[in-house]
Amino acid sequence: MSTTAPTPVAGAPDDPAVAVKTPRKAAAASFMGSAVEYYDFFIFGSAAALIFPTVFFPSDNNAALVMSFATFGFAYVARPVGAVILGHFGDRVGRQKVLMFTLVLMGISTFIIGCLPGYDTIGWAAPALLVLCRLLQGLSAAGEQAGASSLTLEHAPDDRRSFFTSWTLTGTQGGQILAALIFIPVVALPDDILYSWGWRVPFWLSALVVVVAYFIRRTLTEPPEFAEAKAAGAVSRLPFVDLMRDHGWDVARVVACAFIAAVSTVFGNLALAYGAEVGLADDVTLWLVVVANVVALVTQPFFGRLSDRIGRKPVFVWGAVSSAVLMPFYMRSMSGDSELLVFALGIATFSFGYAAANATWPSFYGEMFSQRVRFSGMAIGTQLGFLMAGFAPTIVTALGGVQEGGWVVISGFTGVICLIATVSALTARETRAVPTSELGLRPELRKPVAA
Repeated sequence: MSTTAPTPVAGAPDDPAVAVKTPRKAAAASFMGSAVEYYDFFIFGSAAALIFPTVFFPSDNNAALVMSFATFGFAYVARPVGAVILGHFGDRVGRQKVLMFTLVLMGISTFIIGCLPGYDTIGWAAPALLVLCRLLQGLSAAGEQAGASSLTLEHAPDDRRSFFTSWTLTGTQGGQILAALIFIPVVALPDDILYSWGWRVPFWLSALVVVVAYFIRRTLTEPPEFAEAKAAGAVSRLPFVDLMRDHGWDVARVVACAFIAAVSTVFGNLALAYGAEVGLADDVTLWLVVVANVVALVTQPFFGRLSDRIGRKPVFVWGAVSSAVLMPFYMRSMSGDSELLVFALGIATFSFGYAAANATWPSFYGEMFSQRVRFSGMAIGTQLGFLMAGFAPTIVTALGGVQEGGWVVISGFTGVICLIATVSALTARETRAVPTSELGLRPELRKPVAA
């Protein structure tokens, strides 16, 4: 039997003859993919807080809100399963191919949500179909950020990995900004229009964002190191098995660190419901999300570059600790009389606190794993950790967080998850100075990068 590796097809995305490092193109493609994902997720989260309790459930009360937030969380149930499946193909077949699949699946699922009939039309079948579409969104999201971060990290220069991978998460800000700007005029519509067809428009518009991202991503090549490994038949046959054998503790560490993502769902989704409860207008909280994310478009690349200079751990830990410290002040301000104070504290919490961890984690997590299992390691670790983010609104609402005085519950919850993320991050190795080709290897086999 011949052991000669098959000759790759000339011009294919994983052809080592054409695969060269293109960090800017990889960062742009990752930005757009994340923008699609978080556009879709933000409009779903906003609708779950403001629209779905009326449209998809039989009563408009706290129970309906809890059930509505539960549909938001169901996507995170599908994510770990999707992470294993998509991680397997991402490490064996290619990052670019899986990312094309996740992009299309997310777009189709979101568009269909905008076409679903409500509870008054088909009864409990309406929320059941909503959950099905949400599960498909979760399957897609399971591979999107892990794949985009892996691909961008492997395209980036050794000394700028955190900066370039930060654009994957900066894309989440772009998606949330676009979603909020579209949702603001929607929630201002008269109720008869809003609850009939008005809320559907943002979901239908997702198709346009997907088309733009598709054409940016389709010409992206695989990273040279992966392309060479695949051409030589050196990719992992069973990435999940290799991952658990060689990087089991790293996966557990990423799971705990990824709890930090719950800060985003508290800020972008739960705060909408709490603000409405304490008398803050819906358009004010939506504009707050827009402004905070616009500022984060600037601060996240800065934090990414700072991480390249001083290390992943100090920047990530700053993001977690500052989020915990600032959240009670931000949530308490919603019950006050100063909208300016709400905006100032919201921007401080999100754009100068959480943004530090958000910008750093793609490089911080990805650098824990070798190239052979990086996609699987990031996907499985983050998606298990993101379960906390997905069900944060449901948990906090059930505990009374969306009631007068609920800022105490919200702040306490945020403090606990940030503490867990901080402790886990402090147990990790610092990988800023490790060459990309040696990431995931034993420390004694590594060579330091020149400062």
